[in-house]
Amino acid sequence: MEESLDLLLKQKKQKNLTAWDRVQIARSSDRPSAAEYIDAIFDDFMEFHGDRGVRDDNAIIGGIATLDGQPVTVIGIRKGHTTKENIRCNFGMPSPEGYKKALRLMKQAEKFGRAVIAFVDTPGAFCGLEAEERGQGEAIARNLIRRFGKDKAHW
Repeated sequence: MEESLDLLLKQKKQKNLTAWDRVQIARSSDRPSAAEYIDAIFDDFMEFHGDRGVRDDNAIIGGIATLDGQPVTVIGIRKGHTTKENIRCNFGMPSPEGYKKALRLMKQAEKFGRAVIAFVDTPGAFCGLEAEERGQGEAIARNLIRRFGKDKAHW
């Protein structure tokens, strides 16, 4: 991970990058993943699985950890570095179950007074018919309402 991070930081420091160079950096499979950031930044990460309804979605990684001794909830979009890893996590495109898992983690964080730290790195939601049949749009909307609804502080 350190080599990937070093490469990314070195490339970002270059002032003469074209728009296409920036796109290539953003799409690089060598960039650190959410799981690698979580391992590097947090202590005692405990991953939680499933949406408590249907199944687990490997495109979402989430759980509890400590940051400087403070308990926090961490949620991220999981992408792989290889084709096999990307297939396992649906190329970072969450399904309805993934959004429901994230919502479950946010509700739990609110209940126990933990901060939520999110790593977002996604091309978008999975767009298959089966995702819509299982309530993809509603799952996304519920997350947005929960996170940014009128009862939340504006920042």
